[in-house]
Amino acid sequence: MSRVAKKPITLPKGVEFNVSNDQVTVKGPKGTLVLAKPAGVEFKLDNGVLQLSAAEAANVPMAGTARAIVANMVTGVSEGFTRKLELVGVGYRAAMQGKELTLSLGFSHPVVFQAPEGITLTTPTQTEVLVAGADKQQVGEVAAKIRAFRKPEPYKGKGVRYSGEKINMKEAKKA
Repeated sequence: MSRVAKKPITLPKGVEFNVSNDQVTVKGPKGTLVLAKPAGVEFKLDNGVLQLSAAEAANVPMAGTARAIVANMVTGVSEGFTRKLELVGVGYRAAMQGKELTLSLGFSHPVVFQAPEGITLTTPTQTEVLVAGADKQQVGEVAAKIRAFRKPEPYKGKGVRYSGEKINMKEAKKA
């Protein structure tokens, strides 16, 4: 059996877990997340501890994947996930205007990004953007979309990058 699937998931206080015929629901203070129930994976809730197991040997890899996804759902509805982006470059700034993120990234026009449902965008400073939400996959996807407007270039390092991201710099051409 998968080592990942064997590890139990402890549900924190205020988090409810429910399995119906075709979906898994996790509800907590930060929201509600729903997952289509994976085929061949069995869920057992016992005193706030969730255990996953495979119905057959062929379903063992899916049990490990389902356990990781459900663990992320539990963390998301209890604590939430955040991703920090940094804007590096002269004149590069970010500002919130209502629910829209306005980015000045060196183009002739400002880039306006509308946050999807369930995602919170904040700008602590003009060169930082915080993407927060309960769904880990959606937070990462929104952060990647914002980064895609102006990826860091390898000569000066200008662009939108993840916090702590290392950019391999190239050497300029020699005369």
